[in-house]
Amino acid sequence: MDNPVGPILRMCDEVDLIAAAIEDDNPDREIEVIDRGAYVRIHASDRLRVTAESLKRHLGESFEIRSLEAIMSSFSGRIHTSSDAVEWSLGARPAAKAGGRRTS
Repeated sequence: MDNPVGPILRMCDEVDLIAAAIEDDNPDREIEVIDRGAYVRIHASDRLRVTAESLKRHLGESFEIRSLEAIMSSFSGRIHTSSDAVEWSLGARPAAKAGGRRTS
């Protein structure tokens, strides 16, 4: 895969559900899920996104998008977060909704 970006999640009960939410939010992208035992890499080329809506649909209404940070031990690419989505990408930040925050 060229230019892989995405989260690296520590192994926990929610990993498969998070991967399913990411797949739902990226139907047009080839997503690679690599189980390394203690952690799981979820990658796509150039850009990957997950929304709070999809995470809640898979993990329950009480799941907060900020809870993803506690499970994510690392990531590839740049990460852009807002209250309703997390996006991993290469290069400059894509156009974002007001209220989003950028972390590198």
